[in-house]
Amino acid sequence: MKRLLPSLRAKKRYLAFELISDGPVSRSDLVKEVMFSASSLLGDVTASECDIRVLGFEDSKGIIQCSHTKVKETRASLTTLTRINGKRATLHILGASGTVKRATEKFLQNHTVFELKSR
Repeated sequence: MKRLLPSLRAKKRYLAFELISDGPVSRSDLVKEVMFSASSLLGDVTASECDIRVLGFEDSKGIIQCSHTKVKETRASLTTLTRINGKRATLHILGASGTVKRATEKFLQNHTVFELKSR
């Protein structure tokens, strides 16, 4: 099967974030709460159109992938996150970028949240 041309692929944006919480939070708990907050604010259809994925999370910083047309909706849904596993928590969006490499370089200095593979 042939791959899609770059002009036909879905474009993505990468949001660098910092998690501020009362205690340690696992990646699986974070993913569950991010998906729940998106579907509760936006509804199931719009949340699925946002195509939200947590790519990396380490030391309370990470990168979330979303659709380029739904960046505002994704940011809004992430700000509604107030508790993770019963602990008070909030997500602070550091910035958005078109590539994982640039998001890591610009917003997550001195962090290896997402290992970049050399081609």
